Amino acid sequence: MKINPYLFFNGQCEEAIKFYAKVLGGKIEMMMPYKDMPGDEKVPAEFANHIMHARLSVGDQAIMASDAGPGRYNKPQGFDVSLNVDTVEEAERIFKGLSEGAQSIGMPLGETFWAQRFGAFVDKFGTNWMINCSKPM
Repeated sequence: MKINPYLFFNGQCEEAIKFYAKVLGGKIEMMMPYKDMPGDEKVPAEFANHIMHARLSVGDQAIMASDAGPGRYNKPQGFDVSLNVDTVEEAERIFKGLSEGAQSIGMPLGETFWAQRFGAFVDKFGTNWMINCSKPM
């Protein structure tokens, strides 16, 4: 079993997924706009190019995402996407990349009692992230 976050955006899904793919070294496996979805669903013209479903694979994990339908976007709250990495260098690279243009830095990347590096922020798209590089046991 795998647990995958499904992120919702307010019209920035395509930009966000491309940004995450670049920083995380992932592969975009799907990016379907609302205009291409099958069936008779009626989508407002101004929403046709927004993303109905996207899937980004990073290693053996995935992040899925969508632009919330018209009038359905809610700002993320109550969770962070937590990335656990193997090296300090990887933590520093990913924190620097994903926090570029961040809305806020809740905790700058640094050493803690539990981690070689830990940091938390809200990225430029409104997604909450935690980057963690554990101390050796």
